[in-house]
Amino acid sequence: MVDALDRSARVYIAGHRGLAGSAVWRRFEQAGFTDLVGAASSELDLRDRDATFAFLHETKPDVVIDAAARVGGILANDTYPAEFLSDNLRIQLNVMDAANEVCVDRLLFLGSSCIYPKFAEQPIREDSLLTGALEPTNDAYAIAKIAGIMQVQSTRKQYGRHWISAMPTNLYGPGDNFDPQNSHVLPALIRRFHEAKIDGLDEVVLWGTGTPRREFLHVDDLADAVLFLLDHYDDASTINVGVGTDVTIRELAELVARTVGYEGAIVQDVSKPDGTPRKLLDVSRLSELGWQARVGLVDGVGATYEWFVRQHAAARL
Repeated sequence: MVDALDRSARVYIAGHRGLAGSAVWRRFEQAGFTDLVGAASSELDLRDRDATFAFLHETKPDVVIDAAARVGGILANDTYPAEFLSDNLRIQLNVMDAANEVCVDRLLFLGSSCIYPKFAEQPIREDSLLTGALEPTNDAYAIAKIAGIMQVQSTRKQYGRHWISAMPTNLYGPGDNFDPQNSHVLPALIRRFHEAKIDGLDEVVLWGTGTPRREFLHVDDLADAVLFLLDHYDDASTINVGVGTDVTIRELAELVARTVGYEGAIVQDVSKPDGTPRKLLDVSRLSELGWQARVGLVDGVGATYEWFVRQHAAARL
């Protein structure tokens, strides 16, 4: 086992303006870390290898948290697979190769639960990785994340670094992307039901049958898990981060509708794809280490909607 992180260590959070990265930044500030480093994408394009190496050589972090990624929902993943594969591979390779060159001993790579086979046994254990075919609507993104896990493991093996990888389930919370074209399911539903209420629409149409089951982790819980793992976990095997329970997409839509105050009908468009039928992570390994999620879905969705409304109000000023 490794020692807990020194709170005075220099910590570089790649992707610190994104959903996960911004939550990690907040959590580390709360925990008393005094030397956090970040660079917005406008300041540093992590796809640029030379620029990424120069940044790591200049900042010389003690710890790297790779929360940087090109992300999106089913539509975005299915429409732009080449970019999702290429961009994410380059980001990971550049960050990790540069971190290794400057001798960063502690690194955490954030992946995604989409790395697991489409029909993996539920709940999905970490050893399900590479045991079956991926969900075709986001296989390019999944392959990139699998490559990231392999890079962590390879670097540990060859250089003896204390690098780890964590696979969170579906994330949501403040800072999420609510764009109607490329957001994930929960923020997309929040925006859709909010606008339907404002516009007085009689119905909201959902893609698919509504029967697929999904697990949702509040991003503040993920950030807490990131700190916990860096303090307590040191193993080549990736580790799942989730809540251990799931809901159907239909149940999620009904919860969002109640939260928003939308009273119209919810209609399923069964001509549209469902994606993976179920994706519930087995979080027993993380639970045995002593960590569990704290934010319930009802409270989390409520707080996320409040944040969304505040952001929309501010944007109109």
